[in-house]
Amino acid sequence: MREELLEWLKYLKELGLDWIILEKKRDFENYKISFLPSEKIEKLERLKEIVFNCKKCRLWEGKKNYVFGEGNPDAEIIFVGEAPGGEEDLQGRPFVGEAGQLLNRIISAMGFKREDVYIGNIIKCRPPQNRTPLRDEIEACKDYIFQQIEIIKPKIIVTLGSTPLITLLGRNVPIGKYRGKWFEWKSIPVMPTFHPAYLVRNPQSKELKKLVWEDMKECLRKLGKEIPNPRKD
Repeated sequence: MREELLEWLKYLKELGLDWIILEKKRDFENYKISFLPSEKIEKLERLKEIVFNCKKCRLWEGKKNYVFGEGNPDAEIIFVGEAPGGEEDLQGRPFVGEAGQLLNRIISAMGFKREDVYIGNIIKCRPPQNRTPLRDEIEACKDYIFQQIEIIKPKIIVTLGSTPLITLLGRNVPIGKYRGKWFEWKSIPVMPTFHPAYLVRNPQSKELKKLVWEDMKECLRKLGKEIPNPRKD
């Protein structure tokens, strides 16, 4: 049975079905199988090629790698940060440094794996010394994350920190005022919360983590999912 199913899945992959999700039930015979539209993958790859040739602002001159974003093209949740840091610039992947490790634990506590969600940034190149992106840099780059969101069509967007909140909301607001409060971007619910880097470097991290977990529980409720008990780390 298992070998026949694997051969069948290989055959479907040869037909162009590049992404297959298996949602395990209680036994092998009750797998739920769904296929991700190859159109989404193709659109993201075309957009990635555009990003990798982008010179719309000065940041491309100092970067080592463009950091496009990664994850499930059919994700229910997109996490949107500000910009790549040093480790992200080296690897060309979002959220792989210390803040990324914390984000991974948050995602795991929600009952997801990192590959279940999609992770990206407003800015695709690292700003010098990890400074906050300038207004003209955000304006030059923001359309890329907008297109990623429109291609993936998530059920929820989680903004991490001030820059993605301000960019999606369209006006300058403090993160403390909007954190934990829903708003919408093109009819998609958006939950603003603190950036993991802020939690890492803040002496009140324990209390802030509790607030972030409350925000993540609101996301789970919005998705109609059971709220797990996270590890206390």
